[in-house]
Amino acid sequence: MPSLDQALRAALAARENLLAELHAQGTDCYRLFHGSQEGAPGLTVDRYGAQLLVQSFHQPLPPEDLQSLSEIVEGHLGQTLLVYNDRSKGNSRIDRDPTLFQPTDAALEDLIAHEWGLNYRVRGRHAGQDPLLFLDLRNARGWVKANSAGKSVLNLFAYTCGVGLSAAAGGAREVVNLDFAEGNLAVGRENGTLNPELPAMQFIQSDYFPAIRQFAGLPISSRRGQKLPSYPRLQPRQFDLVFLDPPAWAKSAFGTVDLLRDYQSLLKPALLATAEGGTLVCCNNLAKVEMSDWRTQVLRCAEKLGRPVRDCQVIAPAPDFPSHDGKPPLKTLILQL
Repeated sequence: MPSLDQALRAALAARENLLAELHAQGTDCYRLFHGSQEGAPGLTVDRYGAQLLVQSFHQPLPPEDLQSLSEIVEGHLGQTLLVYNDRSKGNSRIDRDPTLFQPTDAALEDLIAHEWGLNYRVRGRHAGQDPLLFLDLRNARGWVKANSAGKSVLNLFAYTCGVGLSAAAGGAREVVNLDFAEGNLAVGRENGTLNPELPAMQFIQSDYFPAIRQFAGLPISSRRGQKLPSYPRLQPRQFDLVFLDPPAWAKSAFGTVDLLRDYQSLLKPALLATAEGGTLVCCNNLAKVEMSDWRTQVLRCAEKLGRPVRDCQVIAPAPDFPSHDGKPPLKTLILQL
């Protein structure tokens, strides 16, 4: 197995043309080293504007390796603000080991980075999911930006609303971002203010199930007679473009998100909330799910629901997320209904 230095240099060399293309399109957010596929499982190196974010998920990275890694990257990109997060222990998002590495105050400040010419708030270390923009979805956000003109867009599980921002930048006539976490939507609102030339977006804080079922015109039932928590009341309606990017697993009083065992419960109401002749973009980020199996499941579900798919295309992650077996964890389908 090559040393970390060798593996990193090889990864940077392989990205030379890609980085030139990304810089030309107004993007300075990308993965520089995808350790699981490039020689160091459990290690990732990402750039977010001026920030260099290194994260380890299996074991801490020795200080000398971190220093060498930073120097190699800066030899290619120039000076960066280094943040290192060891995520190998429980509660690692908020319980940091200060003896591993102490970033500068400037590195921990809220920064602005760029993707597809848009401004994004980035934050290398905080209590939530970091760093506020998931890089493997970049190609999908680019597709949305290029295919939203004049459309009404519903961004489900919106997180910090990058898909919604891309739709607004692409000329959508209406953008609705839906997420359960107010903290995520707060960053989404800030992303909107960082791009003042774009039209205003809408934000709905709600559990997925009551919101999407109302849009789809479906009843909201309680579990075993239990009283449901309050939720926003919404009118049934359909959207020209719906984007469905759920987490791997989550549970609430309204239902369970389970991409492995029950993707259909997420997909069915999203299909019904998509207008006739519209587009549903759906994602599955579970590595153990095969694209061919999932695609078959999705198409069968649409057929049974009476919303057959006229065309189905795949959006693959960009080359900074290499997959030697051609089976990247993130799978994205464009369904033309």
